Amino acid sequence: MRRHVLFRLLTLVAAVLPLIVVTAGPASAGTHQRDGDWPTWQGDSLGSRHNAAERRINPATAGRLTLKWAFGYAKSDAPVRSQPAVVDGVVYFGGPDGNFYARDARTGAARWAFALSSVDPGAGAGLVWDGPTVAAGKVFFGDSRGYVYALDQRTGRLIWARDTESHPAGGHTSSPLYHDGRIYIGASSGENTGGADYPCCTFRGHIDALDARTGAQVWRYYTVPEPVQVGTWPSGAARFEPSGAGVWSSPVIDPATGTLYVGTGQNYTGSAGDFDSLLALDARSGAVRWKNQVTDSDTWRSLCNDPNPEGYCPGLEDGSALDYDIGATPNIIRLGNRTLVGVGQKSGVYHAFDARTGTVQWRRQLGVPLPSGGISGIQWGTSFDGRRLYVASYFAGPGTVFAVNPSDGQVLWQTPHPANGCTTGGAAAFPDVCQLAHTPAVTTSPGLVYEGSTDGKMRIYSARTGAVVWEFDTIREFRGVNGVTGFGSSISGGGGAVVSDGMLYIQAGYWPFYPSEHGNVLLAFGL
Repeated sequence: MRRHVLFRLLTLVAAVLPLIVVTAGPASAGTHQRDGDWPTWQGDSLGSRHNAAERRINPATAGRLTLKWAFGYAKSDAPVRSQPAVVDGVVYFGGPDGNFYARDARTGAARWAFALSSVDPGAGAGLVWDGPTVAAGKVFFGDSRGYVYALDQRTGRLIWARDTESHPAGGHTSSPLYHDGRIYIGASSGENTGGADYPCCTFRGHIDALDARTGAQVWRYYTVPEPVQVGTWPSGAARFEPSGAGVWSSPVIDPATGTLYVGTGQNYTGSAGDFDSLLALDARSGAVRWKNQVTDSDTWRSLCNDPNPEGYCPGLEDGSALDYDIGATPNIIRLGNRTLVGVGQKSGVYHAFDARTGTVQWRRQLGVPLPSGGISGIQWGTSFDGRRLYVASYFAGPGTVFAVNPSDGQVLWQTPHPANGCTTGGAAAFPDVCQLAHTPAVTTSPGLVYEGSTDGKMRIYSARTGAVVWEFDTIREFRGVNGVTGFGSSISGGGGAVVSDGMLYIQAGYWPFYPSEHGNVLLAFGL
């Protein structure tokens, strides 16, 4: 059995219950997409996370949103982090239980379900850490084992599954992007969470292009050179360099130029390769068009946070124990005849580059830098509505939502996290857990900004003023349409709110976790 150590600090994976592919009644979901669908993690190929076609949920109606249905998960130590996709009246998402689901978007009624354990059961339990992409009649997603799957959109039948990882710690938090018959997906790893006796580290981050019809690899771009042993750690465990630079986030593509943009993480060992970089690659060949490294040095493993990391924290000597990787998905920003590509960093800086050359156009410090853990900055993603850029900071004392002028980075408004977030609602019962921080990626629709919090509340803000216009507290029990009671928690990282056809979908169940005897929950709201 393959030994997977991915994200061992975040979770001890619960046993996955067997589930076979089933179809619950006639599946009427088509294989086309409509205006207002949300078919991919980014919302579109440009990474806008903006649904311009949404008209039912608007500044006049958003305050009237109510819960329409919930989907409960069995109790698990794994976080809920598979952002849904919504296409042609069906919502698609993965659970922390090793299963992937298709449900009626309006009612939550079952369409089909698929068990990851049906593919290579000897490789251990797989979890869906990314969000799916629905395209070409298929549903594409990756898992914590490094597999990428293509299922039939209407029936859930497995079309192909490809193991993209020879490394036992490799997996996918990067959500797949479909373009012109190919799937683009990054690979990351929690190998740097190993203890003092672990022979750290040999993982190499990479971005793959796969044939969407067959799953065959078309090209691969590695972010670091092949690691070699350079000695031992104080424990005697072998030490390898360089390693890391995982691709945690989802790529975007400019169809006009055929350029793929994606960010990378920090080194685990050594100080080489494309760590903390925004890459611009030729989508057809994987060749580098340009790259911009935003941190001079950043070598970090989780032992850097131990009380006595001497000899085990590779970056301390040069002051680079930061963990300031680019974990967010880029935005392609059209400004008349000028195109920028921007991305947030865990240092709290938003960077804007010329999309053609990679030269810096502007930078803005929005989060508060907190080294050795990278929890203060811009985590998963930002949104561009065609006029403004919207950014949220994580642990920044408190986290804050910003509206920014995309042409020069000027802050137009900023709304700090509501100060009563931990003293109202369900969070008030857990003062040792609650934090005023924003984990999820930002989402927008015309006139509205959607952002969740570690206080367990989902909020909608006015895009014009930054005022909160709607709030929902998830830290309570919900009876799921699947017969399972779920309990809310921090609004999920790894994605954010999904807005489609008059409905709002969120996953609740992420670190920091609010204790409950129940598992967590997917919530669907409508007017």
